Amino acid sequence: MSEKQVMDADYRPFHPNPTRPTFVPPIGAVDAHNHVFGPSEKFPYAQGRKYTPCDASKEKLFALRNFLGFERNVIVQASCHGRNNDALVDALHTAGDLARGVAVVSPDVTDQELAVMDAAGVRAVRFNFVKRLVDATPKDVFMGIAQRVAKLGWHIVVYFEAPDLEELVPFLQSLPTIVVVDHMGRPDVGKPIEHEDFQRFIRLLDDNDNIWTKVSCPERLTIDGPPYDDVIAFSRTLVERFPDRVLWGTDWPHPNMKSHMPDDGMLVDVIPRIATTEALQQALLVDNPMRLYWSENDEKGAKS
Repeated sequence: MSEKQVMDADYRPFHPNPTRPTFVPPIGAVDAHNHVFGPSEKFPYAQGRKYTPCDASKEKLFALRNFLGFERNVIVQASCHGRNNDALVDALHTAGDLARGVAVVSPDVTDQELAVMDAAGVRAVRFNFVKRLVDATPKDVFMGIAQRVAKLGWHIVVYFEAPDLEELVPFLQSLPTIVVVDHMGRPDVGKPIEHEDFQRFIRLLDDNDNIWTKVSCPERLTIDGPPYDDVIAFSRTLVERFPDRVLWGTDWPHPNMKSHMPDDGMLVDVIPRIATTEALQQALLVDNPMRLYWSENDEKGAKS
């Protein structure tokens, strides 16, 4: 058994007692962006990681899911575990059909390793371009991975910040499968929606039907803090303009939050402010994630 790895002194643990949200998610709702960390004695954090988090177990994640009124999770591999997806796969095995995964893989990942992850419920790989979190990876390496996982029917999740989008557009447009952008491409909400930075992101989605976005993480984007009024208009714009290509998630356990640790119940109560009708809420929380991550269930039903 590995030695427990102690979290960074300035790392903020997740909220211990979130409030129960007022908003009741529709039946079958999916929290489409969250993580599991450790426990480090069983699943050690990666050498060379940029941060050491608190442990955030699968049991706590699934308990939070139930408390908030969701039915399913999409669990995203985080950079602190590097390219070792063991903690992710373990959580997927425990959840069964109630979770799917987004892995991080190396270019020399074997077909057998991909098959094992696919059987566990992994349906995407994540490419991280945020320089403060990961070391740079050449785009041709990412493209090689994308071409391999596209054959499995997987998609690509990309994480970047708004200043990097202009340079990334040709690469994103060249990817051979669906692309999901984390957290709206992290816009600067101190700039108006009409600013070229956010308009460039909207044009990217306008011009490419295979590009989706998560309208998550107001707690990361806000300048003013809770209740995140300064982020609402950005998220609502995307939900209303691209209703069939948006996803939502808590981002629990909120790694590397510096300003404040969000109350997950309060985050859920943001949803009706950005998806203002039942139809938009159904698409955001149920129809879109089910179509992207559980489409094989529909295929099985059609064949039965």
